[in-house]
Order: sequence, then C-alpha cells, then structure tokens
Amino acid sequence: MATDYDTPRKTDDDLNEDSIEELKARRNDKSTSTVDVDEFEAAEGLELPGADLSNEELAVRVLPKQQDEFTCMRCFLVHHRSQLAREKNGQPICRDCD
Repeated sequence: MATDYDTPRKTDDDLNEDSIEELKARRNDKSTSTVDVDEFEAAEGLELPGADLSNEELAVRVLPKQQDEFTCMRCFLVHHRSQLAREKNGQPICRDCD
C-alpha cells in the first residue's frame, strides 16, 4: 500500500477521538474484503507426486523438430535458431544457458 507522506499525521489525541461507529465501519470494511475459500474445492485440482496417471492420455500434438530449430545441450529444450548463443565443441547452447 502506498504511503502519502504529505498528509498530516494523526496524533494520539486524534486516534482516541475516533467514534465507535467509525471503528466498527472500518472493521466491517476489512472483513468484507476477505474471501472465504473452501479448502476441499481448492485442493480438488491438485495432483500429488506419485499419483497414478496410467489411465491418462496426452491431449497435446507433438511436432518434430523443425529445420530452423535446435536442441540446447545444457537444458535440452528445443529453441528457434535466433536463440542460439554459441556452439561449444560442436554442441549448440541457447542464450538462457550461456
């Protein structure tokens, strides 16, 4: 939250003068901004490590490496030739790994 240092600060006397209604209104405003999340619903979409995925099928179309692409020999990701930083011992290295 940004702080405006030019605004006048309240003294201890000013803080004591706040009305009970104003304090209740502030408390109600703060409590309405929180969201009640059901933990069971939030955890429903999580996958646990070691979960049985033998019945799952991939729904991704995999394309073979194109002529203008290379496989980085450090991270083993396929990149476009524009991401080639250098070749070390004849093996391509991407800009991220360089």
